[in-house]
Amino acid sequence: MTGVTARAANPPGRPVIQNGVRHTFRTLIATGAAAAAVLSGTAAHAATIPDFKKPKIFGTTFQADPGHDFTKGIHSRRDGILRGWITAVRGRVAEYEPIRWKRDKHTEGYFVGPPEGDVRAYASPFASGVRYLSAYGCTSAGGLTVDRRTGLGAKRCSGSTLIKRVENEKRPALITVYRGKIVQVQEIYTP
Repeated sequence: MTGVTARAANPPGRPVIQNGVRHTFRTLIATGAAAAAVLSGTAAHAATIPDFKKPKIFGTTFQADPGHDFTKGIHSRRDGILRGWITAVRGRVAEYEPIRWKRDKHTEGYFVGPPEGDVRAYASPFASGVRYLSAYGCTSAGGLTVDRRTGLGAKRCSGSTLIKRVENEKRPALITVYRGKIVQVQEIYTP
């Protein structure tokens, strides 16, 4: 018997698998596990946020928050999207309030917050992977980065850029809260 190699007997009940196939199979399993670990980060996190209904971008009334008890101190808003602006940041916690569009005689209008003494304010921590979609780019000379159809920011910037920007001025935005944390801030472009 020339040209035939002897092979060890296969244990009963187990299929014959050659070593090369075993190695390829292990490689596929390891590659799949690595891909799952990468996807469990930001992409998978973003996919788990529900698709909340967006408010009117230039709505002329403050958004209602039924069931929120403002007498219990400042705390997180219910899950959803608020047209508002961040008024203060302390550590990783942002204070924010609703805004509305006020028409003007000499210009198109501008956003205003609640009147002085109004208790409509919230506080929520930023999520670890907060999405900040800027209408003005990520740098000071970034230029406009606006979706022309909606007037909303389209350029994704870092969370540290978000914190720097809101410390200097109030910026109108759609603020998405999910499970008590701010998961997205999308700026509203105002000329």
